[in-house]
Amino acid sequence: MDRVKQGILRWTFRITEHARLLVAPLWAFILKLSQRIRDQHLQHMFVQSIPLLTASLLTGFIAVSYAKVFAMIEEFALHVFRWNAFVYLPVMLGATLIGYLLVRRFAPYARGSGIPQVMAAIELAVPGKTSSVNKLLNIRVMVIKILSSLFVVLGGGVVGREGPTIQISAAVFHLIDELLPKSWPRLSKKAVIMAGASAGLAAAFNTPLGGVVFAIEELTKLHINNFKSAVFTTVILSGLTAQAILGPYLYLGYPETKGLRLVVLLFVILTSILAGFASGAMTASIRRLQHWLQHVQRDYIRILYVLGGALSIWICLIFCGELAMVSGKNVISTTLFSDVNHVAWYVPLVRFFGPIVSFSSGVAGGVFAPSLSAGASIGSYIASLLALNKPETNMLILSGMVAFLSGVTRAPFTSAILVLEMTDNNNVIMHLMLAAMFGSSVARIVDRQSLYHYLKKNYEREVDRESVSYPSVQATEFVPAQT
Repeated sequence: MDRVKQGILRWTFRITEHARLLVAPLWAFILKLSQRIRDQHLQHMFVQSIPLLTASLLTGFIAVSYAKVFAMIEEFALHVFRWNAFVYLPVMLGATLIGYLLVRRFAPYARGSGIPQVMAAIELAVPGKTSSVNKLLNIRVMVIKILSSLFVVLGGGVVGREGPTIQISAAVFHLIDELLPKSWPRLSKKAVIMAGASAGLAAAFNTPLGGVVFAIEELTKLHINNFKSAVFTTVILSGLTAQAILGPYLYLGYPETKGLRLVVLLFVILTSILAGFASGAMTASIRRLQHWLQHVQRDYIRILYVLGGALSIWICLIFCGELAMVSGKNVISTTLFSDVNHVAWYVPLVRFFGPIVSFSSGVAGGVFAPSLSAGASIGSYIASLLALNKPETNMLILSGMVAFLSGVTRAPFTSAILVLEMTDNNNVIMHLMLAAMFGSSVARIVDRQSLYHYLKKNYEREVDRESVSYPSVQATEFVPAQT
């Protein structure tokens, strides 16, 4: 296995080296072309924008392709389960185990969501730390991230693709930045990674404003003037690329939320408090389980944990049905857009349990979509207890989504803007911001430490402890031809 791993390392390094040699003439041509621009400021902006344009287009294409394959695998898993639940059990166990082993053996930094890795990479993006950033953002991590998450969702794992898309996008931007020659006028490494992550989120959800707010609220403590141009540019370009392939679309749709009574505000607060409590309890559980697994020395215990988690999700499927599996977009669509918009009491429980089992095991996969579905199920069940009509039920579902996501990410503005853009419901922005505020605050009371920031610190320590440094791509110097 070590020989295979070393072979993969050499393979990825050679690909990067070949790519550097192939694009060197292109960079030289662009620099030569830029000399025709008389204004020095415009010339500088033109040269800086070319790598961002290239990375944004590539990110949009990868994000859309990944989303399409992920949705196909998700639907196939649901189809197999509907056909025969007992035939699906070995599929679950085998696919989940493969997803775990891919990460464990070949790319440990591809595990989990990907957002903490990006946050750690931004923190480490200082002179002398390039090799540390390379360990978190590279071709191998991108490939394993995609493959592992696809196997996990084939196995019914309660994971999403949005967090992985953010890490993949940041890796694309970092790689292209590494391929530039030393003479190229560069943005700061922090700005490049932040722009990549924001572009990834915008392409994953088709939420450009959410991508910008995410960069400001979650990824950085720098002043926005240091990176606003890069973020705005890449978010727009990656979003346009996604729309060019898929056409204009909403991640969810247009749920009906008109004619709300004033009393609904009280129900929104109630839903947000419960969703915030549940999200805080979920992140605390994930943190404790991952802390325990970090101290487990024997591989067979980790493998038994992974298989036990897959088996427990299968048991939930047998008793609770297909709403207990995969990312949970089916839960959101069912509750918001079908006649069956009230879920049974056990759906919030299994949607709470699933991400804990899947995310803590060390496979690749995000918590954005599972968090949204968990919050949706909480809002739907509360609405059923209150016997609310369709628009008011939808309002509680959206509020639960925002509150739960705010509790997990501790980014209330991002959560509210994301759901707002997903549904194009501008008339309920105040309700969503109220839900975000309560959800984040209650989750902080339950578990003061943010899951993302806890994992970010872990990745920083891991990178510092690691004795073997992966080779980085060294940019070559060249002088553009004189005109």
